Amino acid sequence: MSGLNLDDFVDLIERPDGGVRRDAEERRARLALPPGALGRLDELGEWLAAAQQRVLVEPIERPRVVLFAGDHGVAELGVSARPAGSAHRLVRAVLDGESPVAVLARRFDVPLRVVDMSLDCDPDDLPKEVTRHRVRRGSGRLDIEDALTLEEAEQAFRAGMAIADEEADGGTDLLVLGDLSVGGTTAAGTLVAALCGTDASQVTGRGGAGIDDLAWMRKCAAIRDGLRRARPVLGDQLQLLATCGGADLAAMTGFLLQSAVRRTPVILDGVVSAACALVAQRVAFRAPDWWLAGHSSGEPAQEKALDRIALDPLLDHGVTVGEGTGALLALPLVRAAAALAAELPERTDPVGDEGAGATAAPATDDIT
Repeated sequence: MSGLNLDDFVDLIERPDGGVRRDAEERRARLALPPGALGRLDELGEWLAAAQQRVLVEPIERPRVVLFAGDHGVAELGVSARPAGSAHRLVRAVLDGESPVAVLARRFDVPLRVVDMSLDCDPDDLPKEVTRHRVRRGSGRLDIEDALTLEEAEQAFRAGMAIADEEADGGTDLLVLGDLSVGGTTAAGTLVAALCGTDASQVTGRGGAGIDDLAWMRKCAAIRDGLRRARPVLGDQLQLLATCGGADLAAMTGFLLQSAVRRTPVILDGVVSAACALVAQRVAFRAPDWWLAGHSSGEPAQEKALDRIALDPLLDHGVTVGEGTGALLALPLVRAAAALAAELPERTDPVGDEGAGATAAPATDDIT
C-alpha cells in the first residue's frame, strides 16, 4: 500500500493568477500594435504574467533543462531502433556535449541536468550526481509484467517531486522537460491509449530514432498487451505508472505535479513528457495550466495526449530526436514573449483620436 496521497495535489495546485492575466490583457489592448499582430506571443506573454503574478513580465533568466533517463524492459522485443539497455549511451552523449540538446543548451547558455532513474548500466559508469536518484536497473516488460513495484513507483515519483523542489529552491524560473530512454515511447503509448480509451494502433508511432514496419508491428503488439494490463488499474495513477510506465515516467509525473505546486512553468518535449502530463492531469486537473507544449513530434500518442489536456504545440519543425531538443527550441520564443510583454510601450494618444490612428498605420506596415 502506497503512503503517497495523490489527492493532495488537487488542493495544493492553484491556477496562474487570473486577475493578473486580465490586467495583462488590458495592458496589451493599450499598445500601439493592433490586436493579433504578435500572434501567439501575446498569449504567451499573458500566460507568463499570470504565472509570475506581475503584469510587467520578468525576463526568463534562469531556465534549466531536466532530462530523466531510463531503460525499459519492453525494448527487448525489438520495438526501438536502438538496442535494449543502451540508454546510457544517450546519457553519455549529453554529458559529453555531443547530442543535439547539449549543443543547443550550450548555445542558449541554459544549464542541463540529467537524472538516471533506471538505466541498465553500472552506476559507477556515470557521475554520482546523475545516478543518485536511481530506483532500479532497467524495468520489467510491461507486456507481461509490471514495469515497477508499487514501492519503486512511489520512490521514483517522490524523486521527481524532490528534483522539482530543488530547482524551485535554486531559483529556476522555467523548466524544459525531456527524457533519455530506450523503449520509453512504447510505455508512453500504452499510458496514452489507456487514458484516452483508444486502441494500440492509434497511438503507435515510429519513435524518435525511427523504426521499420516490422518493428512498428512489434511495438503495436506490445502496447496492445500492455493495455490489457493497464485498463484494470486506470483509477489508481501510481499503480498505472508501476504497471506500464517505468521509473523515469513516474519521476517525470511527480516532477510535473510538484513544479505546478511550486508555480514553476514547464515546457514539455515529446510523447513521453506528454504522456506523463496526461497522467498528472488525471491527478490534478489544474496542473496543465502551468505547462507549455514545446513542439509537435509527429507521434500520434503525443497528439492525442496534448489534445486531451488542451495544449497546442508552439513549434512544428518535424523534430523527432527527442531528448528535450524540441522543447528547448521553443525556449527563445517564450523568452521573446516575455521581453515583448514587458518592454513594449503603451499607447500615449487617446483611444479613438485620429492622430493615433494615423501614426499607428505605418508601424503596422513596418512589422508586416
